[in-house]
Amino acid sequence: MSTGAGIDYSAWDHIYVSDDEDVTSPFVDTPSLFRMRHRARLERMAEFQQRGEDLECNISECKTLLEEAQGRLKELEEKRTDGEQDEEREAELKKVQAEVRKLKKDVKSFEKMIEEHQREGKKQAWNVDTISKEGFSKSVLNIKPVPKEETEQEKLKKHMTFVEKYAKEIRHFGMMRRWDDSQKYLSDNPHLVCEETANYLVVICIDFEIDEKHALMEQVAHQAIVMQFILDLARTLKVDPRGCFRQFFSKIKTADKPYQDAFDHELQLLKERIRSCAQMRMESTMKELEEEERKKRLGPGGLDPVEVYASLPKEIQKSFDEKNIQMLQEAISKLDPEEGKYHLRRCIDSGLWVPQSGEDDDDEKEEYEEDEDEED
Repeated sequence: MSTGAGIDYSAWDHIYVSDDEDVTSPFVDTPSLFRMRHRARLERMAEFQQRGEDLECNISECKTLLEEAQGRLKELEEKRTDGEQDEEREAELKKVQAEVRKLKKDVKSFEKMIEEHQREGKKQAWNVDTISKEGFSKSVLNIKPVPKEETEQEKLKKHMTFVEKYAKEIRHFGMMRRWDDSQKYLSDNPHLVCEETANYLVVICIDFEIDEKHALMEQVAHQAIVMQFILDLARTLKVDPRGCFRQFFSKIKTADKPYQDAFDHELQLLKERIRSCAQMRMESTMKELEEEERKKRLGPGGLDPVEVYASLPKEIQKSFDEKNIQMLQEAISKLDPEEGKYHLRRCIDSGLWVPQSGEDDDDEKEEYEEDEDEED
């Protein structure tokens, strides 16, 4: 057995467990006496605790008033420095200065009262109600709840809300080049370590590629892969990505060749996908523009004059090119009657041929048929 310093038992000097049962009387029912003494002790404990809570409340309120008074004092002193002086403002300044001094004194007074209250509490003897406290009153199983799968509409709404709030921060992260800068920025903005940031970085890349800003696209693509690797690491470790991004930077800064090659390979694949998506978007946009232009030039019958012109016989096309009505009539007269009606109808519906004022389509057809009958 060690002969060194013994165990210090002074921590138990003030334990007083049997205060409810020490005194009995033959003239009073013992259980009733125990309950009465226990109730009186609980009331004393409650009063002591309430006094401490009142002191905390009072000092908190006093500090709030002090902050407000100091704010007013600062404003008055700034106006005084700017040269705005008058008797009323000087009087107000002195009043606020006095109020600040009084509140500071009150705060110190409350702090002393709280310290004294705490010392008094430490001196109180332990009893059956204070010697131990219940740690918890229910069992809690540390089981991670199964997350509810989000619908596509919910995911889209979540993404849009996040991007609207943090677009500027995400763009700033996308322009960083050094590992240390990226790690520090994510440490200062851990909310950016998420799927929404990775997705928005890819959107930015596509926009840069469409604008033919290829160097910027490659820079932001690099940061998109950084974020994707962090998210993949979190899925592998089954932890929140905000808690493991430092592990990724520690690993990538001292990465062996296979890990660095895997990173570079994923970066190249992303660039190729971005170029492909940008090309598809540009083609889709061009088609939409062409369709809008086509709708704008549709004739009264809903036909496209460009398409109708391309389908006309060469002689009729030539008459339109030269704007020669006589040549047009001669060219139509050489066609089969049904074919002539077909082309004439299409020219009118597309707006290539506009009937003279007061004439309708039937008049045009009848005139054409009469010309055919005369030739026969």
